[in-house]
Amino acid sequence: MGEHSSNTKKNVLLITVDQWPGSLLGSQGRDDFFSPTLDELAKVGVIFGNAYSPTPVCIPARREIMTGTGSRTHGDRTFNEFLKMPDVPTLPEVFNNNGYQTYAVGKLHVYPQRARIGFDDVILNEEGRKVNFPHEMREDDYTRFINREGYAGLDFAHGMSNNNYITRPWHLPEELHQTSWTSRQMCEQIIRRDPTKPAFLYCGFTAPHPPVVPPQVFMDMYNDVDIERPYIGDWAKDAESVPYPVKYYSSLYDIKTENSLRKARKGFYASCTHIDYSIRSIIGTLRDEKILDNTIIVITSDHGEMLGNHNLWGKNLFYEDAAKVPLIIVPAIDRGDWGFNTTDDRLVELKDIMPTLLDMCALPIPETVEGISLVNKKNKRDYVYGELWEDDRATRMIRTEQFKLIYYAVGNQFQLFDLVHDPQEMVDLSGNAQYENVKAELTEILISHLYGNDVEWLEGGKLIGKPSKSFAYKPVQDNCGILSNRDLLLQRGIR
Repeated sequence: MGEHSSNTKKNVLLITVDQWPGSLLGSQGRDDFFSPTLDELAKVGVIFGNAYSPTPVCIPARREIMTGTGSRTHGDRTFNEFLKMPDVPTLPEVFNNNGYQTYAVGKLHVYPQRARIGFDDVILNEEGRKVNFPHEMREDDYTRFINREGYAGLDFAHGMSNNNYITRPWHLPEELHQTSWTSRQMCEQIIRRDPTKPAFLYCGFTAPHPPVVPPQVFMDMYNDVDIERPYIGDWAKDAESVPYPVKYYSSLYDIKTENSLRKARKGFYASCTHIDYSIRSIIGTLRDEKILDNTIIVITSDHGEMLGNHNLWGKNLFYEDAAKVPLIIVPAIDRGDWGFNTTDDRLVELKDIMPTLLDMCALPIPETVEGISLVNKKNKRDYVYGELWEDDRATRMIRTEQFKLIYYAVGNQFQLFDLVHDPQEMVDLSGNAQYENVKAELTEILISHLYGNDVEWLEGGKLIGKPSKSFAYKPVQDNCGILSNRDLLLQRGIR
């Protein structure tokens, strides 16, 4: 470990990955998955086993991390790519205002894309977004790097899409991969920092979000691994009876054969392992710079990934695989009451990261922050409220210590799971008379959180939702454009 002075302010390294499910860690008992770096960090830190993304899609989740507020306050529960940050202090702003230097590398997913949101400097990789902003940024810093290296326009020549799970190895030299580039740029920022000031360092990896194109060496690690097959809940076996949003998301991907399932999972796992190994160089740079012992390290994701479980892929849902995220906090060496190699099972939300880091650094927490500091073990919540979308995909959730209620407005449908006895959500209890009281209690809590157009789902204080409708796949107009089969789920070409 590096040198440490107890009189210096703590540094902070916040690492986010994109679309990594909370259960996908070797330290969580996954024998078919390799995450040696994260497993080692967990041994000297705390894993939060019930950390959730209350709006499990990229932009709202990142707004929550950076503002410490929920979607009702930060203003986005629909993936609005053209929404500026709310008028509240951001995490980097607070650090900056308290004498920290603040640097970001990788994916921020803000608007305008070059907005620094309080960082002194941002080295950007917005892979997959540039095509949607004809009047904004045409090249991010990663693209400019690729161009200088003599591979202009070839970063997507692999032919894989940002929204599909067809897998192939990375087609350029490994050092040109977005994951490798991001970790290297983070290392450069650590080396170039002002050594007389503490640093808040943010590293945002774009993977394992598709395209699934890990370097061949990481694909090869899984050649002899018996990769688990997806699990399918009893409720998911009848495709006609599942809620409307579930039908929609299950229609986007046709990955059902044994071979295609294994390839998709193998590629996704390899992408995660590539990140895991890339984090090692960042930790090593902190050590070389003799600031590792005085640096708080946090690793999390904006949301999870269904990975074929319940016949679903992607995020946008409140099942455990999509809504639960990894959260590892490694304190500085003067760790206070933080344990070693422990699991904390409190219900945690992404908005808790901001007050926790500020508390750990003895900095003031803005009054606008809605999250709770996890430093005090007495701080806990009774439930997590989740909300996503306002159209026919509108879904809401209440997650308590034992139960999860998911509500789908179209058809006024419910799902209820006992996560203590059924952590994979195999059995829907919403129609079980023995759980009527539980369902009613959680429904009342859910109703208390409805606002805006959601109140139109109520009549006489009771949920009536929106009329049922038959499902037929058609493109959905999102803020970022039209998702359709014609454009191969936003496939990009050679530029």
